[in-house]
Amino acid sequence: MKVGNQDYQTIWIDQEAKKVCFIDQTLLPFNFEIKSTDCATDLITAIQTMQVRGAPVIGICGALALVLALKNNTSTDHIIDMAQKIIQARPTAVNLAWAVNRVKESVLSQAEHKREQFAWDYVSELMEDDIRNNYQIGINGNTLIPQSKEKPFNILTHCNAGWLATVDHGTALSPIFQAHKEGKNIHIWVDETRPRNQGLLTAWELQQYDIPHTLIVDNAGGALMMNDQVDLVIVGADRISINGHVCNKVGTYLKALAARAHQIPFYVAAPLSTIDQNFKEDVNFAIEDRDPKEVTRMYGLSDDGSLVHVNYPQVKVANPAFDITPKELISGIITEKGIFKPDELKAIYE
Repeated sequence: MKVGNQDYQTIWIDQEAKKVCFIDQTLLPFNFEIKSTDCATDLITAIQTMQVRGAPVIGICGALALVLALKNNTSTDHIIDMAQKIIQARPTAVNLAWAVNRVKESVLSQAEHKREQFAWDYVSELMEDDIRNNYQIGINGNTLIPQSKEKPFNILTHCNAGWLATVDHGTALSPIFQAHKEGKNIHIWVDETRPRNQGLLTAWELQQYDIPHTLIVDNAGGALMMNDQVDLVIVGADRISINGHVCNKVGTYLKALAARAHQIPFYVAAPLSTIDQNFKEDVNFAIEDRDPKEVTRMYGLSDDGSLVHVNYPQVKVANPAFDITPKELISGIITEKGIFKPDELKAIYE
């Protein structure tokens, strides 16, 4: 995708230097900075601190961390130990375990002296798959967006599920980019998404393409729906159970409840790698509790343009990163293979 007039991916490989390069998302939208490393520990830290964030790209970043870990040690025990360490960096996003385990199992099938180069090649293919899959999500999801000539078709989204959350194209924003490319008359309501204000990343992405959008506080969505100002909701996902329940950024459940109350279609966009086949019956996902400082400390620009931190008074904080939206509230799940009702996911794997 474009930043200014230049094409970027969220994460990529410097083949000559055998390094991994990535956009540091903790600095956006205020500063655009690229980091590079040849150290697996740096990528684990990037996942934990959300320099790299978004379920699909976390998976790719974790896979690349395992590749870098092979630089000086390709033994079986080392690979197994490092894979487990990487997966624990952020346990809720199922793409992380999915990608790391795929690399681990494939690499272990190779002779030890072939493992490092094989791993580089294998992850490069995973990255290309991610790009293709997310582009196809855009093609499929775009069918839900009509051409509206009289007034803009209003879409509400939560958190950031754009190209920054993937290698490229995004999930929830991929249909929006495709609709804009086709000249459809759209307008995007962008949830601020406290506490990390990831809606600012969505707004930043949309600005690069001059897609009409408006930033709103998280609690405004219900009022907009009540006033007929929302036609469609599309969100991403960090984990989807095989039964169709969706784990996503905290606040998603409230949007789904409001959408159901006002009969507004509520769709989830995610690649099939986000579906967790091990969760079959209930919605009891492990929810990550994050640092209370994410709630009590904010970043922003001062009047003189400098980046500053503002701290709230000390107070007890609960900071769950995700919530669970039951399948009954979900109109459909947009994947690279098509749009499915939540109850139809099982059939994909039968």
